[in-house]
Amino acid sequence: MDKSNSLGDRIFHIFNYAFMSFLLIVTLFPFWNQVLISLSSREFLYTVGTLWYPKSLNFDSYIAIFHFDAFWRGYWNTITRTVLGVVLSLLFTSITAYPLSKAKLPFNKTITLFVLFPLLFSGGLIPTYMLIKSLGLMNSIWALVLPGLIAPVNVFIIRNYFRSLPAELEESAVIDGASHLKIFFRIVLPLSVPILATIALWVGVAHWLAWYDAFLYMSDTTKWVLQLVIRRILIENRPQEAMSAATQVFGDAEAVDIRQLEAAVVMVSILPMLLVYPFLQKFFVKGLLHGAVKG
Repeated sequence: MDKSNSLGDRIFHIFNYAFMSFLLIVTLFPFWNQVLISLSSREFLYTVGTLWYPKSLNFDSYIAIFHFDAFWRGYWNTITRTVLGVVLSLLFTSITAYPLSKAKLPFNKTITLFVLFPLLFSGGLIPTYMLIKSLGLMNSIWALVLPGLIAPVNVFIIRNYFRSLPAELEESAVIDGASHLKIFFRIVLPLSVPILATIALWVGVAHWLAWYDAFLYMSDTTKWVLQLVIRRILIENRPQEAMSAATQVFGDAEAVDIRQLEAAVVMVSILPMLLVYPFLQKFFVKGLLHGAVKG
């Protein structure tokens, strides 16, 4: 009897597919709902029942957003923060992890404990705020990038990945006269693209979604990140700037409903992550599995 075709296996597969389909619907429905609200005409927004498809396409909310200056300033600030944060985090985290991957490094365990310590204990909100202020980083993008530049978890994951690389490659390079710096940039980093892409995805998403640090350190509204602008519209219920953009374009504040604008703002804000994630996903599992192996 083929066990793979047993009644128990068939029941399990049916239940598994049904459960996963349910999770897929629950996950995608809020996203699809926002797409429909942003694209539907005003008269269909308050109809009884749930919108399952756009009854009448209307792009007025997206046209209005293109004239919403505060939104695009926040967009640019968030892109700058994310790119700068990812590049510097990968560089300094890799530089920290590389020597720790060498068992012959003097005081390796002691240094590892120093790296591990911030993972167990944090400095606290008020001391961190006072430190940022005393360093003169208020209203500076460095206040958003430097505090999370090196994450201990990422250091250990990259360190374990470096340990999984064949030692013979570095030994051959040393025989050929290559320095440690050349080995690191010419051999180790190119071979570590999967784990670096994984860490880049984590760090990038964290920077893209972060808002609380900008809320604390950015009093200048022109330096607000995108999430603070969205928070002002959605949570603080202050849509005047967004509605003024609609008035500027269409000459009538009633031309676009606030729900349409809110949905369009949300959709445009998540677009970069939707575009980037498919390209990094192929590295995600491979990099995570190698990096999670204990060295």
